[in-house]
Amino acid sequence: MLVVERNVLERAGMFQGLTLDVELYLRELLVRGVPRFMPRSRAEADPAYKQLIPYVIMTHGGKYLSYIRGKRAGETRLVGRRSIGIGGHINPVDEMPLFDVDFADAYFTAVKREVVEEVSVEADYEDRVVALLNDDSTEVGEVHLGIVHHWTLESAKVRKREQMITQMAFMSPAELQAVRDSLETWSRLCLDHLDEMTKRGQSGMQLRPVRELLGD
Repeated sequence: MLVVERNVLERAGMFQGLTLDVELYLRELLVRGVPRFMPRSRAEADPAYKQLIPYVIMTHGGKYLSYIRGKRAGETRLVGRRSIGIGGHINPVDEMPLFDVDFADAYFTAVKREVVEEVSVEADYEDRVVALLNDDSTEVGEVHLGIVHHWTLESAKVRKREQMITQMAFMSPAELQAVRDSLETWSRLCLDHLDEMTKRGQSGMQLRPVRELLGD
């Protein structure tokens, strides 16, 4: 799994919940020599490290892609919960150059690869990094750090690939609020900030600004 030491996050400023201050944290987290790979068995049990998890929210026509994690979900502690985030752990197989100035390019490529493993997006889209997620109040959250991507799709043509994805549909914010109690923690946090993230999704950080941010 791709991880960073918790103290790196603490130096940048520990937060609980969701932050929109993307530039501040990526400047500290996604630089050469900071991210590293660690066996999942250790990363899941050691809160001294945070696993970096891309969390991709897809939207079209004012609605957001939503699904329920089935029994085959890789994170068993989230089975049965509804989610509006696609993505997962970044593994060594992604061949990311952790000490290369092109780390940002490699990271975005890995994000796309993780998404493709779960769903097939048959539409053009714009990708923005709009927020970060941290929830140290739960067993799952204390060893994960979410990087929220906002994908604005030109159409709603998305098909599931993995069996763990069930009841997939695009839902309005009102519909998501109606099932709020069934949402996983990260999705509830995102739901509370959908308007802000959608606005940032129209002007947030694309690949090139991120690369320029990390290049020095």
